[in-house]
Amino acid sequence: MADMDSNVSIENEEQLWTELDKVVSTQCHAEAHETIDDALRWWLYLASRCRDEFSQSEDDVLSCSQSLLEGCLFRTDPEYVRTQIIYSLLQEDEAGPLYIIASFLLLDGRAEEATFKRMIEEGCFHRLLELINERKEDDPGLHRLLLELMYEMSRIEQLRLEDLLHVDDGFVTYLFQLIEGLSDDAHDPYHYPIIRVLRQLVLNEQYMVASTTAMNDPTSATAPLTNRVVKCLSLYGPHYRTFGENLILLLNRETETSLQLLILKLLYLLFTTKATYEYFYTNDLRVLLDVIIRNLLDLPNELMALRHTYLRVLYPLLAHTQLNQPPHYKKDEIQKLLKILGGAGNTHFAPVDETTLRLVDRVSKVQWLQEEGIGASEVARKFIGISLSHKDAASNVSVVHMAAVTEKPGVQTPSRKAEAEAEAEADVRAKGEGEADTTDDVSSPSTSGGGRESLESSGARELPKLRETKEAPKPSRPKKPLPEVPKHRHGIPYVTMGLENGSKSSVKKAPPKAPPPRRRGRIKHHTTTSETVKSISELV
Repeated sequence: MADMDSNVSIENEEQLWTELDKVVSTQCHAEAHETIDDALRWWLYLASRCRDEFSQSEDDVLSCSQSLLEGCLFRTDPEYVRTQIIYSLLQEDEAGPLYIIASFLLLDGRAEEATFKRMIEEGCFHRLLELINERKEDDPGLHRLLLELMYEMSRIEQLRLEDLLHVDDGFVTYLFQLIEGLSDDAHDPYHYPIIRVLRQLVLNEQYMVASTTAMNDPTSATAPLTNRVVKCLSLYGPHYRTFGENLILLLNRETETSLQLLILKLLYLLFTTKATYEYFYTNDLRVLLDVIIRNLLDLPNELMALRHTYLRVLYPLLAHTQLNQPPHYKKDEIQKLLKILGGAGNTHFAPVDETTLRLVDRVSKVQWLQEEGIGASEVARKFIGISLSHKDAASNVSVVHMAAVTEKPGVQTPSRKAEAEAEAEADVRAKGEGEADTTDDVSSPSTSGGGRESLESSGARELPKLRETKEAPKPSRPKKPLPEVPKHRHGIPYVTMGLENGSKSSVKKAPPKAPPPRRRGRIKHHTTTSETVKSISELV
């Protein structure tokens, strides 16, 4: 697909976009495969030149792919165009055309999942693996795009066993090194680490699905498949702790159900593998426990599969990691959570399903929770009337159960808190609109003369009623009588006072009167100055 029309020379970017519009608008019959092939070769050449010579912007390159998807050339025979581009991925070696091919397949696969399925059937996973390993340093943009295409393809469809066998320890270690090698450069194509974490999660999911498929197939003679993600963390976990930090960060923020399940499945494997019991830092484990408690309380009742997965991760988290060492973190909160999930006091709602009761009972049997905790069997017997046998109360869950829980990508997890906030906001908005309508209905006309005359001359019959409603006086409260003026001297009513012996006095003593004036003869006996005696006698 490297041929081009020698009669047309591209000298500037405007001319290039004009030619692109022409080629994607090519109209032909669906059986005219030769015409379609020629148009695709010319489109690939123009799009490659757009990236190599005129524009390094990823948006411009994606626009080239989007124009093909929306053009008449693609709509003439979509399956044939996809097949030809997939075959080009398997055969092309130049970086420019490979970038255009990968961007088209990425856009088309996100819009039509059958494209990713067809790519897996044609062996594109092995081809992408080769290209990624060969072009680690040649073209960072192409390398990132190939990794993203591999991630999207593996997230949608189950890989074949022969594809996973091509993944070696070196490739998995290389992905962990990409996650660990953070950079402060904003132009670094690997600056955002979460995408790299997702690639590892999807790879782990593929290993789990492949392992359980082989276990459930009695005719399968292949040896058990090694999960190289868990193997790498078991051997070199302390060197790749950034992956674990981003894992918890992603679970804390993620609202898509499928991605939550991917994270929980890997956490389950890490907490049930002895070599990775202490892979996470203790503070990170505490944050993880807070996230699990919050999400379990926030999940609606109908999301039982996701709730069961959280509970299956909670048990090894509490039993096998550093959280089992004192001081025990959030012990009271965990016990309250188990009682709520076990249905304690839940007499007015539907009974809790037996799987939840069994998993809650298993978590409650963690050694450092047994002192004051109560098992789900006892909760079920007391509050719900269900008797669980020892076999039912014990958890016999395995990796098979974890791998069986799946969800279509893109489905968002409902939230009790978000739903309650939305309902409250809707109620406030409805109340505000109702008050506004009432205010508009009873609003009075303008008090200015011109406004009043115009409204009255309009002949509106309801206007007098509205004015009467506006100007009608409100019923006034009955006036209270004024207090009587007290007849006594000081304005304080006499109050009956109790005496020490328990008897009551009906008359209050009057306040003491002013002392009588002193007599002159009595004052002469005191040794005072003549001026003082004179002043006193004058006052008398």
